[in-house]
Amino acid sequence: MGNALSAFGLGFTVPYLYVYVAQVRGLGAMTAGLVLAVFAVAALVVLPFAGRAIVRRGPLPVLLAALVTAALGALSLGIASSAAAVLVSASLLGAGQAVMQPALATMIVDCSSAETRSRAFAMQFFLQNLGLGVGGLIGGHLVDTTSAASFTLLFAIEAAMFLLLVVVMVTVRMPHAPKIEVAPKASGRGSWKQLLGNRAMVQLCVLGFVLFFACYGQFESGLSAYGVEAAGISTSALGTALAANTLMIVVAQFAVLRFVERRRRSRVIAAVGLIWAVAWAVAGYAGLGHGSQEMATAAFVSTYALFGLGEAMLSPTVAPLVADLAPEGMAGQYNSAFALVKQLALAVGPAVGGPLGASLHAPYIVAFLVFSLGITVLAVRLGRQLTDVQDQPWLGKSRVVARGGAPVSADV
Repeated sequence: MGNALSAFGLGFTVPYLYVYVAQVRGLGAMTAGLVLAVFAVAALVVLPFAGRAIVRRGPLPVLLAALVTAALGALSLGIASSAAAVLVSASLLGAGQAVMQPALATMIVDCSSAETRSRAFAMQFFLQNLGLGVGGLIGGHLVDTTSAASFTLLFAIEAAMFLLLVVVMVTVRMPHAPKIEVAPKASGRGSWKQLLGNRAMVQLCVLGFVLFFACYGQFESGLSAYGVEAAGISTSALGTALAANTLMIVVAQFAVLRFVERRRRSRVIAAVGLIWAVAWAVAGYAGLGHGSQEMATAAFVSTYALFGLGEAMLSPTVAPLVADLAPEGMAGQYNSAFALVKQLALAVGPAVGGPLGASLHAPYIVAFLVFSLGITVLAVRLGRQLTDVQDQPWLGKSRVVARGGAPVSADV
């Protein structure tokens, strides 16, 4: 419920931020670009501290603080008229949004067992995409680029969603979360050192960076630029492709879950790399082939659908693995670290992919096809670092020992 509400609020405004700042408020393209950059910078600043706060205070208080911060950011963004006010508001919204992710993920870990965790994260991902899609659809009908008041209403509704989530969350009675038994007063530096000493977690972070860089980091930057410039895709077809991605996730999520939940996690991630390699090959045909425009458009839409299939396979796989690698009581720290890796990839991905996709079409496709195959190689290597129960959680309910970390309770 919390994930759906937060995603609904974000889907309401995020697609229209650039238009709002650059055109409606008349602050220009540079300020609009800075606003988008501020989101990434704010996340990178707060996430290293968020994990420690979640470990020490628990995920619920941290989530409530993040929601109030995001609500204030959304409200102030809706009435901001100067560049400085817009940037400060965006930093509040970006920071709050970034901290919500690991806090909600840690709550899911605390509320689930090793046997139910994959299904819980699959449900989370399903509701996130459903919320984003519905929010974007409704927001698109409320937007009027000639009226600043319509955007003020949009941001006010987003703030209301965050505050509604505060009300929902304060009614939640969380199960007892385990506390760190060893060195409870360990410094933030010590907890990061412990995390970096977990070889499996470090390898998973490297793999996660490539996953987000080669997929999510390209959706609205390099791949869309490639589609427009190389394949001649219209803006309406680009919207159809994005819709196909969401539709694939919503339709296939639970069918895919049945397929992956009894298979090795490392093999599932490796299979995603192969599926995404096929997606990039199809994208190559769309822009570099010599078929008709209809065929190019169909191929481009299929690329986004194949990415959605891979995403549906990852959602019940990667997040539960992060939780199972975390020592007792450290799930918040590990979730925040992985969220930080994701934000880094989402910041670097568009910066690298955008120029490549717009101008160097063949090298762009080849490079990201290689990245996708690299996902498969990294996943196979990661599998060698995992215990049998980490890679195949259905094998038993006994305690899981994370290589490079402390024992982990199966119900953490």
